[in-house]
Amino acid sequence: MSVTFEKLGPVLVVDLLGRLDSANSPQIEGELLERITGADGAVLLDLARLDYISSAGLRVVLVIAKRMKQAGRALVLCSLQPNIHDVFEISGFLSILDVVPKRADALAKLK
Repeated sequence: MSVTFEKLGPVLVVDLLGRLDSANSPQIEGELLERITGADGAVLLDLARLDYISSAGLRVVLVIAKRMKQAGRALVLCSLQPNIHDVFEISGFLSILDVVPKRADALAKLK
């Protein structure tokens, strides 16, 4: 699992690559919280290269979403692979999170 961060204007873009599961979720959660806490503005989670997410990974996304909401900041997720989209749909996350099909859509929504 790897995470990259890129600042595009006021938006912090976070790319997740690989598998987000119980083996790496504590480390990824810590890294994400550190970066979003130290930044201002909106956050875009680009999941185009996320291959797998477990319940532990879903918890990380939920923690990030709660922190962003508490801070009054926007969070948008984009580019979910079909299998990831299915997990988000079954878990009910699609109804509580802002999810768009493409990165360009997310950036337009956040700017």
